[in-house]
Amino acid sequence: MVKMKNNLLFKGIYAITDSNFSLGRSVENVVADLLTSGVKIIQYREKHKSAGDMLEECKKLRKITTEAGALFIVNDYVDIAMLVEADGIHVGQDDLPVAEIRRLVGDKYIIGLSTHNPQQVSKAVNDGIADYIGVGPLFPTKTKSDVCEAVGLEYLDHVVKSYSIPFVAIGGIKLNNLASVLAHGAKCCCLVSELVGAPDIPARVAEICKIMKDAEL
Repeated sequence: MVKMKNNLLFKGIYAITDSNFSLGRSVENVVADLLTSGVKIIQYREKHKSAGDMLEECKKLRKITTEAGALFIVNDYVDIAMLVEADGIHVGQDDLPVAEIRRLVGDKYIIGLSTHNPQQVSKAVNDGIADYIGVGPLFPTKTKSDVCEAVGLEYLDHVVKSYSIPFVAIGGIKLNNLASVLAHGAKCCCLVSELVGAPDIPARVAEICKIMKDAEL
């Protein structure tokens, strides 16, 4: 894991689970479709389930992500991440401080931190504890009830120009705006409802990958 962290470079699709948009399919089935389609970063984010249910789901996801050689990150719940031996933990500005999480997990886990403005990214970089950051929400999004206002592509421009920390662009990213996000310098993009809510997940992944490949030309 330390070697993985030292070479951490997020690229491509960063998928986040959300049962509210999964068309009645189980989290395990959705993630299995994502993995067989070639997605290599999975974040488990389920806001309205019991701790016991989340633990059982994460045990299953840890198994299939390991088999697929994919990175498995748990949102918010440090205890669950540790119990299932996930690869990483992602937290927001109002969750446990990154420094305290590092005290708990040491160097074994990747830690990601959501940022929404220049002050937050500056602090994250200066603190030197988070391994990567989330940059957004770039566009309005309905996948989180407590999300802040969209920060726009200007914030993405600021991060790309000013910092070298690995990051994932997030927030309201869809097929119709993905190309613009890539054009502004993002290499790794998070999609939630656009992925887990697709009737045909492999076909949707293929569409997204084509847009990403075309952006590299």
